[in-house]
Order: sequence, then structure tokens, then C-alpha cells
Amino acid sequence: MFGAIGTFISFCIITIGSYFLFRMIVTTTLTSRDYLAIGAIFSATDSVCTLQVLNQDETPLLYSLVFGEGVVNDATSIVLFNAVTKLDFSSIDGATALRLLGNFFYLFFTSTILGIAAGLLSAYIIKTLYFGRHSTDREVAIMMLMAYLSYMLAELFDLSGIMTVFFCGIVMSHYTWHNVTESSRVTTKHSFATISFIAETFIFLYVGMDALDIDKWKTSEASAGVSASISGTLLMLVLVARAAFVYPLSFIRNKMRRKETATLEIRQQFIIWWAGLMRGAVTMALSYNHFTTSGSTSVPSNALMITSTIIVVLFSTVVFGLVTKPLIRILLLHPQRTQQASTADETTSFEDLRRLFLEDGEDPDMNRGRLSKRSSLRLLLQAPTSTVHYFWRKFDDGYMRPLFGGRGFVPFVPGSPTGEGEENQEIA
Repeated sequence: MFGAIGTFISFCIITIGSYFLFRMIVTTTLTSRDYLAIGAIFSATDSVCTLQVLNQDETPLLYSLVFGEGVVNDATSIVLFNAVTKLDFSSIDGATALRLLGNFFYLFFTSTILGIAAGLLSAYIIKTLYFGRHSTDREVAIMMLMAYLSYMLAELFDLSGIMTVFFCGIVMSHYTWHNVTESSRVTTKHSFATISFIAETFIFLYVGMDALDIDKWKTSEASAGVSASISGTLLMLVLVARAAFVYPLSFIRNKMRRKETATLEIRQQFIIWWAGLMRGAVTMALSYNHFTTSGSTSVPSNALMITSTIIVVLFSTVVFGLVTKPLIRILLLHPQRTQQASTADETTSFEDLRRLFLEDGEDPDMNRGRLSKRSSLRLLLQAPTSTVHYFWRKFDDGYMRPLFGGRGFVPFVPGSPTGEGEENQEIA
């Protein structure tokens, strides 16, 4: 909801707001494609700073929501951006919006399918090919190459590379990662964490150096007041667009939950809203991709958008990032209570789902394991998330894991993640 639907709402608000407000501030030569691109560019959040502060053990629900939304949001923003750049704006009519929506869903679903296929292929290769066993180098190399292969295939077919890699990573963490040895697990975990940190650092170093590029500021031909007005307008649109979907979608989510412990409190909603205000690497990359050619431009309007993007990224990262930690301390005064509530909700969800499967009036303890004659549709309407998860786990344990591996299905190999003790415990 937050990562996909919320990003689309934010995209619409920022696009419409910039179209009308920019014309009131300064006369620009920006086209309809440019305004749509601006909506996609500034819809991409950067929740890295908030994730550094949030504790996964103390606030698991908030951490999962912020992390999940941040990753899906980046992928959705890039898919929207690619869909906008592929549109023909020579003749704008009612069909243009339908083509934009069609391109979005085409890129979204094809990239998703490609990522899942690449992840399953990597899991099957590592599970069946024995030459990688007992060699951490080979296992790590295969995992990296298969993940990079999914990205290269996506770029080859003009799809979204980050969306493909995202779903490939989900599948690989669910299947492939459990097929390798313990040393390979540790190596891949720390290797990818180090690579991502270095890449993020290089991005901000590049932004900081580019902020001192006097040529872009001169090319924009804008005064300090105009530049501040454009940047302030973009920040205001980001704040409004973020609030326009976080609070309504949180309200809808709370109404869909039957338990009080599963609802999002207003202070938690505020943290979720605040977590997505920062703009970072994806915003800068998309802005340079659209408004520059090989990192430079001679068009004043494009240069103005580049400098405004730099201001928004630096301001939001420094100001919002510095305030994040004390803000979370003030609002989340009882992290232990939040942890207990989230844990209680998680442990009772499957028990409640099991009760739903039983006939009305029956004692669950007397009928343990016997399912009622209720239709799957009725159960899906009563508890949609839990029901889908329940049937998916049955299908995953019965068909997917035996074929593609994972915990409990890897033959015993000395040093492998499936040890002899684990096998005996599972058999017992």
C-alpha cells in the first residue's frame, strides 16, 4: 500500500503541483514530459537514515514498514519514470493517461516475473550443481553473477533493472541463501552490506562535489530567490504528497485490522511519514538521467532543476536526518510495549486463522487440525492477508522448497547450513 499505491498518489500530487506552481514563480520551458518526470523523480524516498535509527528488535513493525516501503518505493518510482520517458507527447489526449498506466503495469509485472525467474534459476543451479559445494568463492560468485544477470536481462529488454533485482533478491533470500554453506552466508551478508554502504557514500560524495559545480548554477540563470522558491516548492510538495497517502492509507489499514494491537498509532504514522521525507541517491540519479546529457546541460530550465534537486537532497538529508533520532526518542517512549504488541499480534494471527477454518460453535481444541467446510472465498474476505499467507506456506512447503531448496531440503554436506543435528531434530 505505501510502496506502490502511495508512490502513485505522491507522483500525481507532485506532478500537478509543480505544473501549476512553477509557472507562478518563473517562466520555464519545461514540457509535460518534464513535469511528469519531476513527479516520478521526487516520489523516490530515501529511508536509509531512519533505518539506521530504528531498531529491528525494539520496533519490528515500524522497521518492516519503513524498509519495505523504501525498497518498493524506489522500484515503483523508477518504473513510473521509465513509463513516462517512453510516452509520445506529440499529441496529448485521454489515451495518453491510459498508455502511461499501461506502460507502468507492463514494466512492473514483466520486471517482477523476470526477477522471480532469475531467483528461482539461481536457487535451482546452486541446489543441483555439486561443483559449488565446499567452495565459498564459487557459491558467492554464482549468487552475485546470477543477481547481476537478472539486472542485465532487464536492461537488455528495456525493463526496470531495480525492480527485477528487488524480486530476484526476495526469491534468492527465500531459497538460494539456504542452499549455500554457512561461510557463504556470512560472506554474502557482509559483502553486500559493505558494497551498498560504499555505493551510498559515493553517491553523496558526488552530490556534495556537484553542489560546488559553479557552471550549473550559472547555466540555470536563476537568482538566489528563484532557486530558493523552486526548491522550497518541491520540499512543500514532498511534505504534502507524503501526508496525502500515509494517513489515509494508515486509516484504511487500521479499519481492516480486527485487533487493537495490530493498528498503527498516530505517532507511528508520523514516524512513517517522516521516514519518507528524505531524498537521496535514486532522486539524484533520475534527475541527472532526465535533465542532463553525460552529466552536463546547456538548457537553463534543466540546469535549474538539477540545482534544485541538489538543494532538496542536501537539505532533506541533513536537516530531516539530524532530527530523526531525537524525534523517534520523543515519540516512541515505550519501545518495549510496541515490541510486545507486535509480537503478540504475530503469534496469535495463525491461531485466529486456524479458528476461522473451524466450524462455528466447535471447540478448536477438540477439532485440532480438522478444517471446516467454509469456502476459501469467505475466509479470504474475513482474513485476506492471513489466508493468503496460510495457503502460500502450504504450497511453498509442499512444492517449491523440495524443488528449489531452502531450509530443510538440502542434503547433508559437512559445513553446509543444514547440519546433521538439524536433520535429526526435523525427523523427530
